[in-house]
Amino acid sequence: MGVLSNLEPNDVFRYFEEMSQIPRPSYKEKAISDYLVAFAKKHGLTYYQDEIYNVIMIKEATPGYEQEDPIIIQGHMDMVCETAPGCTKDMEKEGLDLYIDGDFIRARGTTLGADDGIAVAYALALLSSDTLRHPRLEFVCTVSEEVGMEGAHGIDVSMLKGHTLLNIDSEEEGVVLASCAGGGNFKVELPVERKEARGLSLTLSIDQLTGGHSGAEIHKGRANATLLMVRMLTALSKDFGLRLIEMEGGSKDNAIPRACTATLFLENESDQKELEKKVSRMEAEMKKEYAVVDPDLCIRLRKETETGNSAPVTAEDTRKILALISALPCGVQRMSDDIRGLVETSLNLGITKLNETGLTLSYAVRSSVPTAFEALNAKMILISEAFGAKATVSAVYPAWEYVRDSKLRDRMSRVYRELFGKELRIEAIHAGLECGVLAGKIPGLDAVSMGPDMFDIHTPNEHLSISSTKRVYDFIVQLIEAK
Repeated sequence: MGVLSNLEPNDVFRYFEEMSQIPRPSYKEKAISDYLVAFAKKHGLTYYQDEIYNVIMIKEATPGYEQEDPIIIQGHMDMVCETAPGCTKDMEKEGLDLYIDGDFIRARGTTLGADDGIAVAYALALLSSDTLRHPRLEFVCTVSEEVGMEGAHGIDVSMLKGHTLLNIDSEEEGVVLASCAGGGNFKVELPVERKEARGLSLTLSIDQLTGGHSGAEIHKGRANATLLMVRMLTALSKDFGLRLIEMEGGSKDNAIPRACTATLFLENESDQKELEKKVSRMEAEMKKEYAVVDPDLCIRLRKETETGNSAPVTAEDTRKILALISALPCGVQRMSDDIRGLVETSLNLGITKLNETGLTLSYAVRSSVPTAFEALNAKMILISEAFGAKATVSAVYPAWEYVRDSKLRDRMSRVYRELFGKELRIEAIHAGLECGVLAGKIPGLDAVSMGPDMFDIHTPNEHLSISSTKRVYDFIVQLIEAK
C-alpha cells in the first residue's frame, strides 16, 4: 500500500503518489510523459504526444452535456528539483520519499512537486471517473514550465474545441487568479583572467536560507545567498586582498538561492586568523539582520589546503565580478499602482557559476507591464556591457492580461458560494502562468488559475494541504457538472 492510500479523494492521491516515483525535472520529462500516454491508452482516451513530450488528452461529453462548452484543464508535468543540505537523493534518477505530517504531505529532503503534480493528479482522477457528468474535457499537460514555459510556447492546440480554461497552478484555496506577470530569462556571461599564485585555498559557504519562489516570495525580504556572499567578499577583500577561484550559488533562476559557496585564494597565511574573526563578526551581524525571515542562516569558513599552486582570478577581475553582481539590480523594482500589495516588476539572481570558462549569472525577470519589462532588460544590458560582459534575453513569455467580463469566473463564484457559503476571491499574481501563452494561441480564451493550499514551493520545505486538496477537488467536480 502507498503512503497516501488512505487519503481522500483516493484517486487524486493515488495518481499523485504514482507520479512522485517518476523523476520529472524540467527538460527530462519523457518518463512522466510516457506515463500519461499509458494512462490515456488504458482509459481509451484520444491523446496527442508531441516531439517535446507535451501531452493532450480528450474525453468526450457524457449524455446530456454534448451541447455544453468544452472545458480545458491545464497544468504542467515538470517540477523544480531542490534538495535540503545533506540530502543525497539524485532527483533525476530517484523518486520522492513522501510522508504525511498532520494535514500536510511532504517529501523527505526534497521539493514535493505538488507544483504542479497536483494539477495532473486532479486531471487524471477526473478523466478516469465513471460517475462524473461532464462536457467534453480537454487536458493539456505541458513540459518545461518551470524554465520559461517552453512547453506552452511549443504546443499545438489546433485539436482543441474549448475556449474555457481551468489552469490548476496556483497555491491558495478560495482564490482565483485572473491575470499574471510576463517574464523571461536573462543571462550574463563575463570572461575572466586567471593568474597562478601560491597561497591558501579557503572555502566560504552560506546556506540554510529559506529561499522560495522568485515570483510568489520575491517581496518577502528573504536573503539571496549569492548577494550575501558578494556583500561579504566585498567587505573582506578590502582588508585581506582575497581572490576568487570558484563560486556557485543557486540551481534554478526562478528560485531564490538558499546556498552559495566560494573557493577563495589567500596569499598571506598569517591573515587567516583575522579573516576567521571577521567572518564570525559578519555572520553574527547577518543573523541579527535576517533573524525573522532566515532564522537558520549559517556561514562557515574552512581551509582546503595548507599551501599550493593555483590559478585564481586576478585581483582586478575579482573586483570586477563583485562590482558587476552588486551593480546589477535584484529583487522588487516596482509595486503595482493598480492592485495594492502586488509586485509589478522584479528580477531574481537565481544561478551563479564561476569556473574555468568565466562567470555566468542567470536571472528570472518578471513584470506585468511590457514596457517596464523591456526597460529593465535594457538597463541590465547596459550595466553588463559596461563591465565587458555579454547579456542575452531568452524564453520570454507574455503577461496574462485581465479580462473584465468572464462567464467562467461568474460561474465559479456562484458554485463556490453554493458549496462553501462564502465568496471566491479574484486576484492577480506576480508569478508567471501559462494562461497568457495559451491565450495567444486560442482566440477569446476565458481562463482562470486556481489550486489547493500549498506552501514553500520550489524549496525542500514544500508541503501540500490534504484537506484543502479534497475541498478544491470537490469544487472542480461541482464546477464541471454545473450547467
